[in-house]
Amino acid sequence: MTDTTERDERAAGRETDRERRARLRERRLAAHRGARRVLVRFAFHKTLRERLAELAAVEDLYDLDELSDVYGDGVVEALEAKVAGLLGTEAAAFFPTGTMAQQVALRCWAGRTGNPTVALHALGHPEVHERNAFSEVGGLRPVRVTDQPRLPTAAEVRDFEEPFGALMLELPLREAGFVLPSWEELTEVVQAARERDAVVHFDGARLWESTVQLGRSVEEIAGLADSVYVSFYKALEGLGGAALAGPKELVEEAKTWRHRYGGEIFQQFPTALSALAGLERELPRLPEYVAHARVVAAALREGFAAAGLPWARVYPEVPHTHDFQVWLPYEADVLMEASVRTAEETGVFLFAAAWIRGGPGLAHTEVSVRAPGLEWTAEDVKTAVTDFVARLPGEGGGR
Repeated sequence: MTDTTERDERAAGRETDRERRARLRERRLAAHRGARRVLVRFAFHKTLRERLAELAAVEDLYDLDELSDVYGDGVVEALEAKVAGLLGTEAAAFFPTGTMAQQVALRCWAGRTGNPTVALHALGHPEVHERNAFSEVGGLRPVRVTDQPRLPTAAEVRDFEEPFGALMLELPLREAGFVLPSWEELTEVVQAARERDAVVHFDGARLWESTVQLGRSVEEIAGLADSVYVSFYKALEGLGGAALAGPKELVEEAKTWRHRYGGEIFQQFPTALSALAGLERELPRLPEYVAHARVVAAALREGFAAAGLPWARVYPEVPHTHDFQVWLPYEADVLMEASVRTAEETGVFLFAAAWIRGGPGLAHTEVSVRAPGLEWTAEDVKTAVTDFVARLPGEGGGR
C-alpha cells in the first residue's frame, strides 16, 4: 500500500493496513502474556521488573560482591573463559551482538587468507537480515554457494566456480526451517573447504541446541571449524550478547576490531550475568526441549489431518532443534487473526510467533518449544489445533 493510499484512508477515517497490523501485534503480545498455556515464554516478553528479579537470583552462579566490570574485565572475562572451555577453543571474546562478532571474525580471516570473499548460503543471516553489512561495512564480498532449503553440500563447496577465503555455515539454518546436515555431511563440507585452502566459520547462533541432531557434543561440533560464534539470548534466554571463539591470536585481533566497531562497552555485567545463568540453567535442558519439540510436531501433523487440513506442512517433519516451521495455505494476516483470537477466547496460544507471507495464499510461522511446552501432551496439541482451525475462514466456524 502506498503512502498516498494510507493518507486517503486516514482522511476517510478508515484504519490503514499498517495500523491494522500494529494493532494485531499489540493484541498478539497481550494474548501471549495473558495465556494460561503457551509452548514458550520468551524472555523479551517479560517486564523490566521480571527481568531484574531474574538477575538478582544469580548469587549462586557468581560472586556479586566482586567489583563491577570495566571495559570487559571481571565477570565478562569469566564468561569468555567459560565459553572457551565449553567449546574447546583457545579463547573467546564477548561481543554485544552476533552481527558485529561475525563481521569482525570474517574480516580478520580475510586479512589472514588474503581473500575477502566469503562463501555462504543465500538464506544465511548476513544475506537476509544485515543490510549488506559484509560488503558495506567490512569490505567483504559475499558469494552464495546455494539457495536450496538445506545446508551446502560438499560437492557444491568443492565445485564452486570461484575462489573464496572463508566458508560460513549457519548451524542450524533458520530461514530454511532450522535445518541441520548429518554429522557425516557436515564433516565432508568442512573437508571440501579445507581442500580449497579456505577457513571455516560457524554461525552458531543456535549451535547449543544442535547437539541432538548431530549426535555430538558442542565441543566436537565447534572443533570442526576455525572459528565459531554463539549467541546468549536465543536458546539461553540471556539479555543479549554473543561470543566469538577460536585461536588465541584471532580472538586477540578480534578484540581490537571490536573496539574499532564500537563494541568496547563500559559496563556489561547485566548481560554477562544473564549469559552465565543461561549456560548454567538452560543449556542442560536443551536436549529435553528438542525431544519434546518432536512430540509437538507429530501431534501438529496429526491434528491438522484430523481437522481437515491435510495440506498443512510441518517442516522438518521431525524437527532438528526445538524450533521448526508450520506452513498453511492462507494469507499471513488471516492466520495471525485466527491465532490471536484462539488465544483470547481459549487462553491457549499455540502459534504465538508472527506469520510470514511465503507467496500468494501461503504463510508460515516458527514454533518454539521451551520449558512451558514440556507441560503439553500430544492430545493438548491436537485440541489446540482443532480450536485454531475452527477460527479459520471456511473451516467449520471461522468468523
